[in-house]
Amino acid sequence: MVNTNHPISPPSSELCKFISENIGLSETALKLGLKKASLENSPLPIILYSYGLINLKQYQTIIIWQRSN
Repeated sequence: MVNTNHPISPPSSELCKFISENIGLSETALKLGLKKASLENSPLPIILYSYGLINLKQYQTIIIWQRSN
């Protein structure tokens, strides 16, 4: 958990759509990730990876996509 007084921005709808459509994450898993990311004030891809919802290759794909968008 990150301890900070400054909350990070929530993930964009484009990121969520990419994760759902291109990574193939289920809606239920994505909702869990979004909830945990908000509670832990952490980036969504890190949460998804740390909870085992995506593998390392999928995590890297998301990071590459984020850098180019």
